[in-house]
Amino acid sequence: MLVLMIGVGLLGLAVGSFLNVVVHRLPRAMSLSRPASTCPACAHPIRYRHNVPVLSWLLLRGRCADCATPISLRYPGVELATAVLFVAVTLRLGQLELLTALPAFLWFVAVSLALALIDLETGRLPDAIVLPAYPVLAVLLALSALLANDPAALLRALVGAAASFALFYSIALATPDGMGFGDVKTAGIVGGMLAFVSYPVLLVGVAAGFLLGATMGMAAMLSKRANRTSRVPFGPFMVTGAMAGLFVGAPLAQAYQHAFLPG
Repeated sequence: MLVLMIGVGLLGLAVGSFLNVVVHRLPRAMSLSRPASTCPACAHPIRYRHNVPVLSWLLLRGRCADCATPISLRYPGVELATAVLFVAVTLRLGQLELLTALPAFLWFVAVSLALALIDLETGRLPDAIVLPAYPVLAVLLALSALLANDPAALLRALVGAAASFALFYSIALATPDGMGFGDVKTAGIVGGMLAFVSYPVLLVGVAAGFLLGATMGMAAMLSKRANRTSRVPFGPFMVTGAMAGLFVGAPLAQAYQHAFLPG
C-alpha cells in the first residue's frame, strides 16, 4: 500500500502541474501543448529543471529565474493539493474496498479541481472539460463494476447522475440568474461518482454543496461584497461538497440513522 501511496502522490504532483496549464490556457482558447511554458512577465521559456512540481518553486524562492518576477503561490498550491487529494482518495477507496474504481476517482478529482479553479476565475464551467468527462468516467466506472462484480454500483451511478442532473436543471429553470447550465452538466458527473459509492454519500455530497454555497453567499452579502442579484460561482462549492460526501458521507449517514432512526 505504501508503494501505491507514493506512486499516486507523485502522479498527483505531475497532474497538478498540468492542471495549472489547463486552468491558465483553456479559458483563453490557447493550445495546451504549444508553445512551451514561458514566464508571463519576461516571456523567457521555462527550463525543464525549473518545471519540477513544488520543488522548483521552492528552489527558485517563488521567483522567475530570469527576471525575478514573483511566481504565484497558486502553482505549487494546485500541485500539492492535487497530490494530497490523490493520496487521500486512494486511502478512502481502500477503506471502502473500492480500489478498482481508483482510476475513475483520480480522473474525477483532477477534473473537479480544474473546473473549480476556472469557475472561480471566469465564472464558467467549460464544456471542453465537462462533456468528455462523461464517457471517460462511464467507461472507468463500468470497468470497476465489472472487476468487482458489482453491477449495482454502476446502476446507482446512472441513477445518481440522472437525479442530480434533473435536480440542478429544475433549479436552473426556476432561477436562471442564480445557476448556469454548466452547473447542471457538472452536477451529473458529481451525482454519478458519489452514487457509485452509495446513495448516502450522494445525499451528503449534494447537501454539503448547497449548504456551503448558501453559507458563503450569506457571508458575502453581510460583508457587502455581494447582493441578492450577484451570481456566485457554484462549481467550487459543488466540488467541495462532493469531497465532503466521499470522505464523511457514510459516517454522517450512519450517525443520523442511529440518532433518529434507531429501529
